[in-house]
Amino acid sequence: MARLTAENPFFHPECEISDSTFGAFAEIGKGSRIAHSHFGDYSYCDRYADIANAQIGKFANIAAFSRIGATDHPLHTASLHHFLYRSDSYWDDVDPDTDFFAHRKSRIATIGHDTWIGAGAMVKPDVTIGHGAVVAAGAVVTKDVDPYTIVAGTPAKTLRLRQPREIADRLIALAWWDWSHDRLRAALEDFRTLKAEAFLGKYDDQAAP
Repeated sequence: MARLTAENPFFHPECEISDSTFGAFAEIGKGSRIAHSHFGDYSYCDRYADIANAQIGKFANIAAFSRIGATDHPLHTASLHHFLYRSDSYWDDVDPDTDFFAHRKSRIATIGHDTWIGAGAMVKPDVTIGHGAVVAAGAVVTKDVDPYTIVAGTPAKTLRLRQPREIADRLIALAWWDWSHDRLRAALEDFRTLKAEAFLGKYDDQAAP
């Protein structure tokens, strides 16, 4: 029997999940922490990923020890320490700074469909990773990444295109990530064996169900 199902996400041991939702066939690796985020259908993260305030598209591949939506400290105040906003941890007569936490939650990191976030990579708040893009292991992404582009380094810069722009545009228009589970199964052999252009030649005139 298949390990993943449409009904319930698969959580490995020692995960910390808060205020998050998950689509069909989602999987969360051991020890990962997911907060204030949504995982689209078929998306997964490997061990010890740390993801907050993020919208993860479908079929995202998130490697071990990656961090998405890494939270910031205030830089404009006299101190940046979290006693400013987690104040109730230090004093009984003061509340946490709810405005600060609301601001943090509003800064969404967006990960597109069919993306790959490499091991130990970091994606900062308010950054969008386009559909089909790849973030190399250890990269720190501080700016938006175009669809089907591979970025690497600290800060991350374009390494090369994953697919030529014409092919990338056709893949986005095809939107195979919206296909039904049965249709994905029917096309599995073509996904496995055909290069992108040949796959498009067979399927890009077919509307999604």
